[in-house]
Amino acid sequence: MKEKFIIQPCQKQNITAIIKGINTYNVNKVPALAPAWTPLEFVIKDENGKEIGGVLSGIGCWNGLEIRILWVAEAYRGMGIGTQLLNHIETIAASKGAEIAMLDTFDFQAEGFYLKNGYTVIGEIKGFPKGHRRIYLSKLLRP
Repeated sequence: MKEKFIIQPCQKQNITAIIKGINTYNVNKVPALAPAWTPLEFVIKDENGKEIGGVLSGIGCWNGLEIRILWVAEAYRGMGIGTQLLNHIETIAASKGAEIAMLDTFDFQAEGFYLKNGYTVIGEIKGFPKGHRRIYLSKLLRP
């Protein structure tokens, strides 16, 4: 007899179970070198306390710095703020044992910025979104 399965929207407890499930599977295949996730999340503000940029990133269980979002307000781009944020998290990550940084961006976002900061393109998806490219980059970190 064939079992019936039901697909439903996730609740918070479901998300926790999914994350725990994949993390358990992963560390059974490759032992963890660090806690499952160490957040490195920072905001940068102007002299009036206005948020003008920030970074959402963290170190995963195999000592990789994963940069999920790095943003600088348009009026402040080209002033070195993005590089300052990037250097800040790379330095902290390396001091905590991270050996590599990784991220993805789009051709209309920050490909040139990351190349200028020592990242190497390791892959891309052409035509996503239509007429553009999604680019995957990495960089070896030196403590």
